[in-house]
Amino acid sequence: METVKKEGFKIIGIKTRTTNENGQLAKDIGQLWEKFMSEAIVDKIPNKVDTAIFSIYTNYEKDHTKPFDTILGCAVHTLDEIPQNMIGQEFDMGNYRKFIAKGDLTKNIVYNTWTEIWDTDLAREYSADFEIYGEKSQNTTNAEVEIFVAIK
Repeated sequence: METVKKEGFKIIGIKTRTTNENGQLAKDIGQLWEKFMSEAIVDKIPNKVDTAIFSIYTNYEKDHTKPFDTILGCAVHTLDEIPQNMIGQEFDMGNYRKFIAKGDLTKNIVYNTWTEIWDTDLAREYSADFEIYGEKSQNTTNAEVEIFVAIK
């Protein structure tokens, strides 16, 4: 776990509004991933920086216990061309605490890491937290997913 400063970035993708209450998060994000994969959204995003997939949690109503947006998409060079039924959003530079979820993606390693994060006393910003599914996440049984949590 280290503290890093991340440059601002732009994302194009799809989103849903969800909450951690009553298990809604798992249902909504599962459906969002299903749509993202089944409709090959990554292939439809123009001006990609690379093919890493971002899962971003933003527009928090208050904190992680209240409603927030989840965006699945890719970093892009410009928001000038946003396909129909997708959204584009820009995120400012910020300070983040970096975590790495390691292991078998089918065994909820990312969710388990978030559970640990929620139990910490981090001074969270609740601006935009995100996971990056890059090259190291391609091996499903031995994956590494970087998680960045905005801090004050």
